Amino acid sequence: MWVRPREQKVVGAALAALRQRMVVTQAALARRLGKPQSFVSSYETGQRRIDLLEFLRIVEALDGNPRAVFSDIVRKRVRRVA
Repeated sequence: MWVRPREQKVVGAALAALRQRMVVTQAALARRLGKPQSFVSSYETGQRRIDLLEFLRIVEALDGNPRAVFSDIVRKRVRRVA
């Protein structure tokens, strides 16, 4: 398998943590993205993979720093996958 499910969960958890720090609900973020709330839930729980452009749109919709979120993902991925 190219992408392991636990790696998808690391990405989702990092995005969920950003959303929570910004005090935004899944429903509010989904409205900002023009997506259903289930879209946010599915990537936050690692059930759905997101591509790079989706990642950027999500982080931007939360007024986050893409580099900081990506660095968090890399740190956690290395620690869990290694």
